Amino acid sequence: MIESETEIMSEPERSSPELMEAARELQAAEHDAQVAFDCIALGEIDRAHTHALTSRVAVDAAVTALAAALTKADQLAQPAQLAQPTQLAQPTQLSVEAEAVAGSEADAS
Repeated sequence: MIESETEIMSEPERSSPELMEAARELQAAEHDAQVAFDCIALGEIDRAHTHALTSRVAVDAAVTALAAALTKADQLAQPAQLAQPTQLAQPTQLSVEAEAVAGSEADAS
């Protein structure tokens, strides 16, 4: 069963906009699939086809929202791949290196 938005909102780690959108799209897909089912039972095949396609589009939108949520979670979970402040060149290191280069150029002239 699909959780309601209030249940999603009650858990902060799961209340991202991407997950809320995925939940809404899945609810829409569920509704359209039920309408398609009912249309088949009533013999309205054209309407059933339309609602089945609409349901599929909603599922695809939910998949896209979930992929965005996973990408966002991966980016938040892997900050170690970014350069750490200790890995960046310190200003004193740069000036010492610049002086060494300048000194070697002066010696060559």
